Amino acid sequence: MPSISYYQGRSALQNVQEALQAAKKYDKYHALLHLTEKRALERAAQVDNGAISGRLAGVPFVVKDNYLALDGATTAASRMLEDFETPLQATVIERLEQEGAICIGKTNLDSFAHGSSTENSAFGLTKNAIDPTKVAGGSSGGSAVAVALGIVPFALGTDTGGSIRQPASFNGVVGVKPTYGMSSRFGVVAMASSTDVMGCFALNGKDAELVTEIMAGNDPKDMTSLPDYFKPLEDVSSIGSLKIGMIGDFMTEDTDSGVRERVTEYVDSLKMAGHSVSTVKLPMAKYSLAMYYIIVPAEIASNLARYDGVRYGSRAKDTTTLDELYGLSRDRGFVAESKRRILIGNYVLSSGYFDAYYQKAQQARQLLIDEFDALFAEFDVLLSPVVPTTAFGIGENTDDPVKMYLSDAMTVGVSLAGLPALSVPAGNANGMPVGVQLIGQRKSDAVLFALAKSMEATDD
Repeated sequence: MPSISYYQGRSALQNVQEALQAAKKYDKYHALLHLTEKRALERAAQVDNGAISGRLAGVPFVVKDNYLALDGATTAASRMLEDFETPLQATVIERLEQEGAICIGKTNLDSFAHGSSTENSAFGLTKNAIDPTKVAGGSSGGSAVAVALGIVPFALGTDTGGSIRQPASFNGVVGVKPTYGMSSRFGVVAMASSTDVMGCFALNGKDAELVTEIMAGNDPKDMTSLPDYFKPLEDVSSIGSLKIGMIGDFMTEDTDSGVRERVTEYVDSLKMAGHSVSTVKLPMAKYSLAMYYIIVPAEIASNLARYDGVRYGSRAKDTTTLDELYGLSRDRGFVAESKRRILIGNYVLSSGYFDAYYQKAQQARQLLIDEFDALFAEFDVLLSPVVPTTAFGIGENTDDPVKMYLSDAMTVGVSLAGLPALSVPAGNANGMPVGVQLIGQRKSDAVLFALAKSMEATDD
C-alpha cells in the first residue's frame, strides 16, 4: 500500500482519480459515506497548474464525517444531521489543505461518535479491512478501513476514549491520539469536550507525524487549544535509550493470549533496541472505564441538548405540540446508543445524583492523573495493548452494551488524563491485527513518534 511519499511529485489529478477509483472498488466495506469528487478534482487541477503547493501537494485523504468539510452533507452518521451542509471547514482540514492535501470523501462512524465498532451508524456498518465478517472498530472505523485498504495514505478521525487507537489496532494501521489541546477542535461535532482530540490514521509513523505536525498548533477559535509546542525530533537516535513501563494491569488473563504474546514480542524488540522495559502498576486503571462512562455521557447529554429540531438538527414533520416536535425529532435523529448515553448523562447530572456519581467520578479522575504523573516521574514512556482482543465479529456485542464498552478498557484512562498515545501495529493473532499502545506524558508526542519510527526502522 502506498504511503504519502508515493503521491508526492506525481500528477495530483492522477492521485485523486486513483483514490476515487479505489473508494468505489472497495464500496462493499462501506468505509465512506460520501465522495467529494467535484471539489477534489477542482483542487487537483489547481495543484497541477501550480496554484496550490505545499508539503502534501496532491496527496488525497479522507475525513471522518463529524468534521465540517465542504462539498456535501456533514452528517456525523446521524439522521439528525443528514441534510446539513456546512458553510465552513474544520481548522485542521484548512491547515492540511493549505499544504496542498486533497479531501476525496467523508468516512463512516458510529453516529455522533458513540460506539466502539461503527455498527451504530445510521447509514449502515463498516466492515473490517482484513476480515469483512469482523467489525472495523469505532468510532472512527471508516477512516481506519480507508487507510488499511490503501484508498488513501492518511485519514482523519476523532478520539474521545479510544476511537482512533482501537480501530487502528483492529485494522493494522498507525493511529494517533495527540495530547489534549494540541490540535484545534473547531469545526468538529462535539462529543465530550474534555476528552475530544483530533488525530489521524496512517500506514507508518513517519506519515502520521507529518500529518500531525501540520494539524497541530494553537487556534484562536478553540479556547482549549494549547500554545504551539509540537516539534518533531529530526534525528530518531536523539531519543537515546528510553525507560519504558509496561502496564501490568492490562497484561492479565482478561487479555487474549494472542494479544499478550504480540505485546511481549514488541517489548522484546524494544529491549533489543537498547531500551529498558519494566512492568508497572496502575491501580486506578480498573476504575477508569466506570469514570469514563459517567463523565463522558454527562458531557454528551450537554452537547446534544441543542439538537431538538428547532435550534439544530432535522425537524420532525406533522407535529401539533412543541413536546411532540422535540420528542419525535430526537427519537428519529438519534440512534439507540446515543439515546442511552443521553439518558445516562442526564441521570448522573440530576439533582440528588450529581454528588454521588459525577463529582465522585471527577475526583477519581484526578487520582488516575496523579498515578500517571507518578509513573512519568520515573519512566519516559508507558506501554500496553490497545484492546484486550482482536476485532470481534459483526453483531457479536451489539446486544450487550457493557461488553462493548469493555473494548475501551485500556484506552479511556489515557483520554481522561489528556495524554498522547499511539497505536502501532505489532503483528497478528489468529490472522487479525494487534496493536501496541505507546503512551507519553502530556506534550511528549514527539518522543512517541520518534520511538515508533525507530522501531519501524528496526523491523525493516
